[in-house]
Amino acid sequence: MKEIRIKAKEEHRINKGHCWIFSNELEKVDTTITPGSIVRVLDSKGQTIGTAFFNPHSLISARIIERGKEPLGKDFIFERMDNAYSYRKQFGVRRFGRMVYGEADGLPGLVIDRYGDYLVIDILTAGMETLKNEIKAAANKIFKPKGMIFKNDSSFRVLEGLNGGTEIEGEVPQETQIEENGVKYLVALQGGQKTGFYFDQRDNREFMKPYFRDKIVMDLYSYTGSFGITAALNGAAAVWGTDSSAPAVEYANRNAELNGVADICQYRKDDAERLLSAMKKGELPEKPDIVLLDPPAFVKNRKALAQAVNLYVKLNKMALEGLESGGMLATSTCSHHISREIFVDILKQAAAKAGKRVTMIALRGQAKDHPVLLGMPETEYLHFALLQVR
Repeated sequence: MKEIRIKAKEEHRINKGHCWIFSNELEKVDTTITPGSIVRVLDSKGQTIGTAFFNPHSLISARIIERGKEPLGKDFIFERMDNAYSYRKQFGVRRFGRMVYGEADGLPGLVIDRYGDYLVIDILTAGMETLKNEIKAAANKIFKPKGMIFKNDSSFRVLEGLNGGTEIEGEVPQETQIEENGVKYLVALQGGQKTGFYFDQRDNREFMKPYFRDKIVMDLYSYTGSFGITAALNGAAAVWGTDSSAPAVEYANRNAELNGVADICQYRKDDAERLLSAMKKGELPEKPDIVLLDPPAFVKNRKALAQAVNLYVKLNKMALEGLESGGMLATSTCSHHISREIFVDILKQAAAKAGKRVTMIALRGQAKDHPVLLGMPETEYLHFALLQVR
């Protein structure tokens, strides 16, 4: 097994539990090592820190798999995937949800979402790509799916020097039906955003249920309608939803019909900023009582952080400006570049610029099947707040 060595004074982050080693933290980047190889990681004194996947062509050169001197077991993929599933079962997540979440489950570069009899798999690193056969074997043994689809469309694969192109094992339909918190959803397994559904907001949708009764709800960036349909099923008087994706809007309306709330929910293709402006100007038929604001990850890298923060401030300011006293804003960000501190500061700026007195009812994060690994803040990427204008 080849070795890589970390520069002096660069070990502290790894020793605190982080799993990524960047190229500029290594004494030397050995370009003769095949991308995806498993290497031994040494500190600056030559002592073994652990074992990692290595890619000499990636900014993140190494991803820690195991700490200490013990070698990896030959069945480590199966053992960790099985352990990841056991962790989720204690929270009641069995047939629908995220079954593997990369570094947080000791499987860096691997994401698996389960949709009942089907698995959608994202392999994001060269290291995991070399173990695809082991991943298939473990997934078949643990989940016994009828089929699995490898999306292979993440930008991370490009950074790792990997090819794209969807791969299907077994039989995978274009869409399937799932259930979450008592709500049914049709999900596009092939062609949907990410893996098809955003399981990371599961606990926040459940949390919001008591607040919807008799309220007019505006659901922005609604995707396939999960928040808005939850609102309608829990007593909302009306739900107006919008998304920039026509296929997403079509699924949202179909999901409203599936759950018997098509008379309450109205989804259409539109621009979120346009509707927020119309709300402030009083141009909507009625003022919403609750605004659901779940925009995409505007910040793809740290260089774009400042611009993205300004956009998040603008959207939240517009929402708060349009809400009357007692109105609520449920708002989120979904990029690991935006920490909880930055998220709270965004909300403070938005409230100040809106000239509103705002109370934070709750500050929450991602669902439990997206575990946060202490020592690695990148695994905590979703932040959610419920605010009230006072």
